[in-house]
Amino acid sequence: MEDLKSRILALQKISAGLEPTPSQRDNYFNEVNDYSNSFLNGLSTSGTYSPEKVRHEAFALGKEPKSLEKILRIFEEEVAGKGIKPASGGYMGYIPGGGIYASALGDYLADITNEYAGMSFASPGAVAMEHELLNWMKSLFGFPESAVGNLTSGGSIANLIALTSARDKHKIKGATIEKSVVYLSPQLHHCNLKALRIIGLEDVIIRELKLDEGSRIVASDLKQKLEEDKAAGLNPFLLIASAGTTDTGAMDPLNELGEIAEANKLWYHVDAAYGGFFILSEKRKHLFKGIEKSDSLAVDPHKGLFLPFGLGAVLVKDREAVFHSHHRSANYMQDAVENDSEINPADVSPELTKHFRALRLWLPLQLHGIKPFVACLEEKLLLTVYFRERLEEKGFALGPEPDLSVSYFWWPLSENETNFNKKLLKEIHNDGTVFFSSTNIEGCFVIRMALLAFRTKIEHVDRAVELLDKARNRLLGRL
Repeated sequence: MEDLKSRILALQKISAGLEPTPSQRDNYFNEVNDYSNSFLNGLSTSGTYSPEKVRHEAFALGKEPKSLEKILRIFEEEVAGKGIKPASGGYMGYIPGGGIYASALGDYLADITNEYAGMSFASPGAVAMEHELLNWMKSLFGFPESAVGNLTSGGSIANLIALTSARDKHKIKGATIEKSVVYLSPQLHHCNLKALRIIGLEDVIIRELKLDEGSRIVASDLKQKLEEDKAAGLNPFLLIASAGTTDTGAMDPLNELGEIAEANKLWYHVDAAYGGFFILSEKRKHLFKGIEKSDSLAVDPHKGLFLPFGLGAVLVKDREAVFHSHHRSANYMQDAVENDSEINPADVSPELTKHFRALRLWLPLQLHGIKPFVACLEEKLLLTVYFRERLEEKGFALGPEPDLSVSYFWWPLSENETNFNKKLLKEIHNDGTVFFSSTNIEGCFVIRMALLAFRTKIEHVDRAVELLDKARNRLLGRL
């Protein structure tokens, strides 16, 4: 026994390194805080994109510990200094994540306390906070209090939960799958198609609907396809609409689609991951009429509320469909089941292990209030208009006026237009000051701008226009 005790104490001495002393914690915190301030203060002058390759050997794990100073240097050089810098105001590609500072404080506290947010029995406060945020979202989107929800890692899991519930509500399984029909936009975010495949619906019939000149679903085409499919003995069961497409920022006609879905007993899902929180804008609220008719919706606070990547949300009206898909009991969890009165997040999601995500949203909303979030959304809408006007002055061709803050443009040429615009985008990437992405609209290559990063200001737009103008002139000079 004494030998066993001495071995335990020896290991205890070594493992104590995982618990820094108060003074060590202060030193660590100060070093990280100094780096954080240096990073944030330098965003206005540093680039947004670097094509430089990562040195993989820098991440090799050695047997001996490194100083935090050296670790932060590796992080700065190989992570923060390469690829896209989403924290930058010059990030205008894809759909930017946010990164507000207050969320980092929430994550810090969540990690320090290490609350388990999957079961109310384990952390009633963490679960209650999640429910409060979900109830707030229910009120925003006109969902009943009886709806269930979950804070997820992002839109992909949020959409997955909703579509799984639709599958189980309509009992789409076995021989039914190949006769069942899903209706969607060709511009629907691909994570929905990925989710259908993951949940065993790879062989359903997918009907891509016609779009109008603003890339919105044409409701009359949905009606026609439904009639044809019913006449052919098929099983229409799911309609997916977008509240802000990733490609063009389009808002599908939510109200009209909701009425059609209700009349035809379809599960109506709205992917509002990108655009959902624009409902807070009085100037765009009308575009969301009908979202309350949906059976489920996905929305991402890490987009429209400018949080760091890692927080989405799903709301579903039919709680029984969600429970059928996700609720499961286990012997070792019997204490939690007996003591829980609230809906457990783990019972409405594929996740059992649940990070305390709520704090990264609740803390900023409490600290700042909602007003600056709304102002930031309004600012992005106006910046999109301003950007398009500046580009038009320079002679660029523009896509249709967007519903939200994503649009596209290109330099018009009679010959080799696609090749020219690909080279133009590469010039911008090589410069690195700002970052745009590209997409294909009706087979044509276009440059895509997405204004949602909360640090994007009018000076970033002016700088981007100047860079585009100079790069365009350089390329034309070479021609």
